[in-house]
Formats: sequence, structure tokens, C-alpha cells
Amino acid sequence: MMTTEDNNEKIAQNPGLMEYAHSAGGAVIKPEDMGKVKSRSLLAMRQQTDIQLAQLYKQMQLLADQARQISHRVEVSERIYSAQMSFEPVIGMTYYLYERKDGQDTLSLVAPHEWGRTQPFKAFIARVFMLADHTWEVEYNADQAVEDIS
Repeated sequence: MMTTEDNNEKIAQNPGLMEYAHSAGGAVIKPEDMGKVKSRSLLAMRQQTDIQLAQLYKQMQLLADQARQISHRVEVSERIYSAQMSFEPVIGMTYYLYERKDGQDTLSLVAPHEWGRTQPFKAFIARVFMLADHTWEVEYNADQAVEDIS
């Protein structure tokens, strides 16, 4: 027969803190391979941060493209404002940029098809539209290279 003292030896004092099941019906407790756990966590973290960095890179590219477009608009606007013009341009109006035979630029109210047979200019460069910030939206002549305007 078992005594109380023998029984106490077979009973865990803190069964919830044991590293293994303390009874036949207890849950199976398997130790985790911490190397695998850390490896999976690192992989998940890297995948997530790579996605976030790719999103930031796309946003940066968009901002850089917008900055280049604004810079180009400023260059074009400077060329247009240095052109000879005999009127004050109005916001929201369309004008036409020509190159004269002497190489100077001229801003005109007259479209290329309105000149008739005697166009007084060497080349039609672009159709331009004055924006509210006094820069210009430019629609290049198909025969004129984009580099020619800037």
C-alpha cells in the first residue's frame, strides 16, 4: 500500500510549468526548434520590408518624374518668354511658337494652317497653352524633335 508520502513524490508541485505532459491525458508538448522559428520570422520580415521598400521606390520614381516634367516646363517657358511677341499672353489661351529665318523664336496668335501659302517662318515648332502658373503646356510639331524646343 502507498503512503501519503509516496503519493506526494509522484505529484508535481507546479504541473503547468513542466516541459512535458504530467498526466496520461495531458497535451503533447514538443520543444520548438528556435532556429526554424527565427528563420521563418526573418523571412517574413524581409518579404514585408521588401514590399514596402518597392512601394517607396515607385513613389520616389513618380516624384522624380514629376520634378523632371516641371523642370522641362520651366525650360520651355523660359524659351517661350525669350521669344519675340507683340502681345501679352493670357492664361488659358493657345499660341504658336515659330522659328524665324534668322533663327529667333516668335510667339504668334496665328496657327500654321491660317497662314495660307506664304508662311513667313522657317519652322513651326509647337502649339503652346499658357497654364495658370504662367508655365506652358507644349504640343510639339510632329516634324520637330522634342530636343529642339528645350
